[in-house]
Amino acid sequence: MHELRAIAIAAMASMCLLAGPASAAGEDSSKPLNVPAPAPASPPPSPGSSSAWSAEVAPAKAGEGLNLNPQQADLVHKVSDYFSNLDTLQGNFVQTGADNKRMRGKFYLMRPGRFRFDYARPSRQVVVSDGHYLAIQDFDLNNEDRVALDDTPFRLLLRKDVDLVRDARIMEVQQSDDLLVVGLVDKDPNTPGQIKLFLSTKPALELKEWVTKDAQGLDTRVQVSDLTKSAELDAALFKIQSLGRPMTMP
Repeated sequence: MHELRAIAIAAMASMCLLAGPASAAGEDSSKPLNVPAPAPASPPPSPGSSSAWSAEVAPAKAGEGLNLNPQQADLVHKVSDYFSNLDTLQGNFVQTGADNKRMRGKFYLMRPGRFRFDYARPSRQVVVSDGHYLAIQDFDLNNEDRVALDDTPFRLLLRKDVDLVRDARIMEVQQSDDLLVVGLVDKDPNTPGQIKLFLSTKPALELKEWVTKDAQGLDTRVQVSDLTKSAELDAALFKIQSLGRPMTMP
């Protein structure tokens, strides 16, 4: 169960690849920086390794965070608006753990609060949020770990009104010609989690990947592709199934 929690609360929190030191307070991060492109996806975590979904992620040091200048604040507001304007989103994902193991699958998101990650065979793992709880399920092992969505770093991005300037401590803001990187932690001390978001900026702002760091300092990366917005999604996708029954796939 502890291993599944590692897979879960790190995968959504999966966003902490530091491409370099964070911008100092007052520095103009709206200028193009030498931000390296996200590294190629390597293999994601297997069921016993740390994961992008787990809430057991490294806590931030008290008092850390940038004093955003106007340019930085504008960039963070653009990221907030991107998530606020998402009704549904679906696509493919590749999850890569610190052990370089890779897992693939499909994901579905319906705001506020609901998402589902179906891992491709031979895995029979599912990560699903019904808007209240996040469940990490392994139908082969008949194991489940369930936590309140509000106890995970994902609540910041999936709430009805996303405002990262208001609700998060911004640890990093970097921009290059076609990439925007924002690192953040929840201001709520009871919701640990370090997340780094990578969004492409051309032709329009779009999520590309996120990285989270677990309590041991290990990163989990989730890269997304073939994204489709505003599609009709069946609400049944986000229902947490009981273990012990055959798993139904979308």
